[in-house]
Amino acid sequence: MPKSCDAIIIGGGHNGLTNAAYLARAGKKVLVLERRYVLGGAAVTEEIIPGFKFSVCSYVVSLLRPEIIRDLDLPRHGLEILPLDGTFTPMPNGDHLWRVNDHAKTRRELVRHSRLDAEAYDEFGKAMLQMCRFVKPLLAMTPPDPTSLDPRGLKKLMFLARRFQSLPAEDKYNLVQLMTMSAADFLDQWFETDVLKATMSASGIIGTFLGVRSPGTAYVLLHHYMGEIDGAFRAWGFSRGGTGAISNAIADAAREAGVEIRTEAPVAKILTRNGRAMGVVLQSGEEIHAKIVSSSVDPNLTFLKMMDAKDLPAEFVDEVKRYKYRGSSGKVNLALDALPEFTSAPKHNGSANSNHHLRGAISISPSVNYMERAYDQAKYGEFSHHPYIDMVIPSLTDPSVAPPGKHVLSCFVQYAPYKLKNGSWDQRREEFGNAVIDTISEYAPNLKNIIIGKQVLTPWDIEDQIGLTEGNIFQGELSLEQLFFLRPVAGWARYRTPVKNLYMCGSATHPGGGIMGAPGRLAALEILKDMGAR
Repeated sequence: MPKSCDAIIIGGGHNGLTNAAYLARAGKKVLVLERRYVLGGAAVTEEIIPGFKFSVCSYVVSLLRPEIIRDLDLPRHGLEILPLDGTFTPMPNGDHLWRVNDHAKTRRELVRHSRLDAEAYDEFGKAMLQMCRFVKPLLAMTPPDPTSLDPRGLKKLMFLARRFQSLPAEDKYNLVQLMTMSAADFLDQWFETDVLKATMSASGIIGTFLGVRSPGTAYVLLHHYMGEIDGAFRAWGFSRGGTGAISNAIADAAREAGVEIRTEAPVAKILTRNGRAMGVVLQSGEEIHAKIVSSSVDPNLTFLKMMDAKDLPAEFVDEVKRYKYRGSSGKVNLALDALPEFTSAPKHNGSANSNHHLRGAISISPSVNYMERAYDQAKYGEFSHHPYIDMVIPSLTDPSVAPPGKHVLSCFVQYAPYKLKNGSWDQRREEFGNAVIDTISEYAPNLKNIIIGKQVLTPWDIEDQIGLTEGNIFQGELSLEQLFFLRPVAGWARYRTPVKNLYMCGSATHPGGGIMGAPGRLAALEILKDMGAR
């Protein structure tokens, strides 16, 4: 085991691994330190119940940057993305909304609910595509500092201003609205069908402690619209073998480039001397020196847990303490003996149309008011008893994750506030899991009879097990005051920190969360610039 190297990466999540791979490809000697026994952070696959492989936290993929897939040749290292076929939303009255990856079929489905919405849906898609084309270059850009006189930063700001100025007037209005409005209000301008607006607005609240009527959630909706698979716009999919397969593919590419990866190696302290990072001390007491330390864990862990406040500027520490996490999500993973049977399943020739509607996402989002009421409970310190739930059954598309004839049901849940008004999460975990199962059972009555086993993750569990402060899946909210050159702290959004040779490369940096890899890649490019300048 070397006692020194060029770069130490704290955290073996997909961003840390991406950061390491790019540094190693540039000829640097890199060591990744992961505190858990398994790599991946939130993008991890674990066999919690024998024979059933759960994507424990993150469960679908779309935002993974094409340049990372290409540069690291991830398909050669085992990455295979299986398309997710649309979204099925059951309704309490026995009806449903089913949008699939077939434009003609989706249009016919929307006409069944509203002819006007079917027409508007096409126009909405075109408008969002234009917004994504404007925003996407920012995903590959190190944020400029608007307060700096650095010519390179000013040039980037001028580039953004010129691009905005070149937009047609309608696109300018749409972009301003997306950056300021709530998801529900923005969608109200386009559609009239309640269940359609509710299901679409759900993308605006993922990973935020906000409701669908809260200003700023329209941008989060856009953030999730920027996904693609093999060039297909707004496409989502599964990774064969679970989301851990993505992390493992990146890890394999990193090892091939020469990266050393150690699991069960938690970092206790970042070593500094005279304002410079010098290495780390593990919880075991082992000391490792490096020219560069790059942290993929969040600012709370990096600056407030692994460092002494005296080694950082007081105003910077104050800003880090003000950074908002406010975890609001939970996860319930179920091992099933059979498929759930939804009473509002699409019918074909008078009978249920196979299980095609179960091969995409299944959304418990029957109305905008339902979504907002779920948020209302969380605002006052209670988990939602009728929550928004986004479900997938990956075993239908990827049989490798469950025994023959059995299935995995992965349930992402909003809202579950990190801080409960009554009781602790340890006391109420089972109650929370039961509320989720009860809610799904209102639409699929056979569910309780086919459950073989379950895993319930509250925000407290996500913090404790995965290492995400307050259980926030994005390492901090994607709210407007925490985006671009304000993420995570104004003046320190370029992956550098007030400590020389200490960098940030996780989702708490631009462009934010999701299985994207962009923060890890962009941070590596900035590190290499600095190392080349010495």
